[in-house]
Amino acid sequence: MPVTQQEIENRLWDAADELRVAMPEAQYSSVVFPLMFWKYLSDTWEHHHQEFLDDNAGLDGLSAEEVREIEYRDYQSFEIPFIYPGTVRKRRASWSSILATITQPGLGQRVRTSLQAIETANPDKFSRLFGSMTWTSEEVLSAAVLAAVMQAMDRTPKMHEGNMSHDVLGGAYEYLLKRFSDGSGTRAGQFFTPREIVELIVEVLDPKGFESVYDPTCGSGGMLIASANLLKAHGGRGYTLSLYGQEAVPDTAGVARMNLFMHNLTQFQVEVGDSLKDPRFKKPDGSIAQFDVIVANPPYSLKWKPWIKDPRVIGGVAPQSSADWAFVQHMIASMGLKNGRAGVVLPHGVLFRGGQEAAIRQRVLDDDLLEAVIGLPANLFYSTTIPTCVLVFRAPGTKTEERRDGVLFIDASKRFAKAKNRNILTAAHIADVVTTYHSKFDSAGNAVGADGGGLAARFAPTMEIAANGYDLNIGRYIKQAAAEQADLGTLIDAHNIARAQRQKTEQHMLTVLAAAGIEGFNG
Repeated sequence: MPVTQQEIENRLWDAADELRVAMPEAQYSSVVFPLMFWKYLSDTWEHHHQEFLDDNAGLDGLSAEEVREIEYRDYQSFEIPFIYPGTVRKRRASWSSILATITQPGLGQRVRTSLQAIETANPDKFSRLFGSMTWTSEEVLSAAVLAAVMQAMDRTPKMHEGNMSHDVLGGAYEYLLKRFSDGSGTRAGQFFTPREIVELIVEVLDPKGFESVYDPTCGSGGMLIASANLLKAHGGRGYTLSLYGQEAVPDTAGVARMNLFMHNLTQFQVEVGDSLKDPRFKKPDGSIAQFDVIVANPPYSLKWKPWIKDPRVIGGVAPQSSADWAFVQHMIASMGLKNGRAGVVLPHGVLFRGGQEAAIRQRVLDDDLLEAVIGLPANLFYSTTIPTCVLVFRAPGTKTEERRDGVLFIDASKRFAKAKNRNILTAAHIADVVTTYHSKFDSAGNAVGADGGGLAARFAPTMEIAANGYDLNIGRYIKQAAAEQADLGTLIDAHNIARAQRQKTEQHMLTVLAAAGIEGFNG
C-alpha cells in the first residue's frame, strides 16, 4: 500500500522531536536531514539489492567480483560500502546495519564513519554531502538521544521508489524545512526562502526544457527545485534542466544537495563558497560562467570587502556597508547573452539609496537591463519584517519590443494573507502578479483592459526615471503606491514646511500680543 504524505511527515517529525531535550529547534536540520538521507540511500540500495538477488538466482559459478560487477552495472546507481573491512567489526555502512548496534558504545562514531564511507565511495555524487557532522560527537549529542532519533525515524516506512514516490519523499523533505523554519524564526532566513516567494520568481522567469538555472546563494536549493517543478507542472520535463548552485555555508550546501536528490533531480552541481569572493562556476578562460535563468535571495545589506578590480563591476562598486548591488552585478554577469534573465529579492533600499549604488543603478538603467520592479508586502520572510521587492533583469538586447527603454513597476504590497508568524502570498496573489507582469501597456504606461490582474502597475520610460535622478521608488511611478506609502524624503519635507509655518505663525502672534501690551506670554 503506497505511503501517504501525511504518514511520512508525521513519522519524520516524531523523530525530529526527540531532539528537543538536546538542542534548539533551529539546529534540528543538521541532524535530521543527514539521517533521513542516509536512511533513504540505505533503503534504496537494499531494495535494489533484493531485486538483484531475486532476478539472479543462478550466479553460483561466478566470482564475487563478477557478481558485484553485474549488480552495480544493472541494479545499483551508488555504493553502500563496508566499514572496518578486514576486522571482526566489518559491516556495511547502511542504516539497518548500524541500527542493529544501537545499544553498543560508540554509536555516534559508527554513524560518522558510515556517512564518511558513503561520501568516499561515491565521490562524483556524494562528496561532502553530509556536512561537518559535528552532531555525531557525544559532547554535542548524547548516544541516548541519537539512538532515540534513529529508532523513531526507523518507524518511517521504507524510503525507496518501490514504496513511495519521489514527490512524496521530496514533499516530506520540504515539509521539514518549513517546519524547522517556522519554529526557528530569524535564523531560518539563512537557508530557507518561503516557497511562495520562490514560486513567484520562478513563474516570472519561466524556465524552459534543457535550460540552465543558477542560484548564487542557493540555501537549501528551493529555487532550483521550484524551477524543475514548474516546468513539470507546465507539461515539460523538469529533469532536463541543468541546475547549479553556490552556497557559502558547507552544511547548508549539503542540505541543498540532499534536497535535490530527494526530488529525484540528479543533473545538478552545488559548490561551496562565497559567490562574490570566490565564484566557483567559470568558463575555461576564467570568466564568469553564464546561464539561462538566474535566481537568488541573497543576504540583505551584507557587509563585505568591495572588489578592487573585477570584471563584474558595472557603473561602480557597491559600498562596504551593503553588498546588495554586488549580488546584482554578479547575476548580471552570469546571464547568458542569448536569453539570459534573472530575478532577485532585495530590500527597498536598493531602489533609492545614493552614492555608488545610485551610479550602479544609472548604468543598469542606461544599459536597459532592468525589466521590472515588483513591490512585495512586509513580513513575508523569516529573517526580516521589512518590505522587499523583486527585481527582474534581462540580458542586453533581449527585452521584448514593448518593454525596451523602460521599467515595469508593480505594486503588490497589499496582496497577502496573515499566517501564524508572518504574512504569506496565496496562489491567487502569485497569479495576479504574474498576470500583471505579462500584461500589455498603453502609451501612458498603464495596463490595457483587464490584463492587469487587479494590481496597480505602470510601465515607466527610462527618460522619466532619469528625470527622477534614477530613483526607482515605486511610489514615484504608481499613484496608488505613492498615496499609501509616502517616501521618507517627502515626509521630512512636509514636516519641515509645517514646522516653519508654525514658527512663523507663532512669531506673528507674539508680535500682536506685544503690541496690545501683553508680554511674557510663552504659550
